[in-house]
Amino acid sequence: MSINDPSLRLRPWASFLLFLSAYAPLMIILVVKDYDPAQFSWMPRNPVRSFTLLLIAFVSSIAILRSMREIKGGLTVQVTKASNKSGDMFGYTVPYMLSFLRVDLGDWQTIASLSIFLAILFIMAYRTQTVFVNPILALAGYMLIDCTFKRGDREIQAMVVTRSPIMIGNSYQMERLSYYLYVATNTSGSKMSEDE
Repeated sequence: MSINDPSLRLRPWASFLLFLSAYAPLMIILVVKDYDPAQFSWMPRNPVRSFTLLLIAFVSSIAILRSMREIKGGLTVQVTKASNKSGDMFGYTVPYMLSFLRVDLGDWQTIASLSIFLAILFIMAYRTQTVFVNPILALAGYMLIDCTFKRGDREIQAMVVTRSPIMIGNSYQMERLSYYLYVATNTSGSKMSEDE
């Protein structure tokens, strides 16, 4: 298999959904900021745009968490090295600085600028296959592990998304999502015997 094999790259719509879910909390913050502090009201100043952001945040978050739970099967591998890279998820917090600025959802220039900025971030995340470095998954208890594991005589190094710690020497089932990205589908782990 070559690196350019399309089966080794997440489909654009799946990557886009992952990317949107990463910014679901930001969308909620922008909706909160759309309320007028001078007068109490249940409705934000721009109800259509606020509702759209809330809908995108909710749907993308639910879809990605449900998709993660539905990933089953995969190859059985033995882990030889593992280090926690969950701190890399903080890289997604840079655009959250927007929440400290004045963002007017009624201003088309603000919306256009924000859309261009997020489009550039999405292209970068899609090309580097880092869309799983996602704060929503972190909030749901998922970790990102830099892992080396063996399948027979072959050794593979990849990033693994898992909900449970991965122990060196144990065997796990891993489903391949892209060239260097796997999901641990069976995180109970079992000690490999010497003759396996």
